[in-house]
Amino acid sequence: METQNYKNHRKFYPPHHFIYLPVLILLEILGVYKIFNDQPHQLIWILFSIIIFLLFYLAFMLRQHYALGLQNRLVRLEFKQRYFEIFGERSDKIEEQLKFDQIAALRFTYDDEFKEMLYKAIHENISGDEIKRSIKTWKPDPHRI
Repeated sequence: METQNYKNHRKFYPPHHFIYLPVLILLEILGVYKIFNDQPHQLIWILFSIIIFLLFYLAFMLRQHYALGLQNRLVRLEFKQRYFEIFGERSDKIEEQLKFDQIAALRFTYDDEFKEMLYKAIHENISGDEIKRSIKTWKPDPHRI
């Protein structure tokens, strides 16, 4: 497996991203095309297009909602655990000062850099993307959804 870094840390689920969603997009294009080019069956093609669009929207939103919701909870728990392991105290006050994107970006740091980036996130209010770009030694997260 390739070493993970800022440029390649995003992950795709091939059956969803490269088969199911593209097929729905092609069917939607077909439906819209047929609406204008098959006048006798125009109502059927309108209904077909609406159903395909709803399937696409539902598949996209449900997948995103469930996976990201669960992942966000786990990222917060990992942050709390890691903070406790490094500093020996609860992270409640610190976590309140951070945005989620900052917490998520801190996952990609090793412990020595974690302290520095946490300080910058709190005192300089740097964004999660800025944290990721500033990481000198990228800590991979190959188990991300």
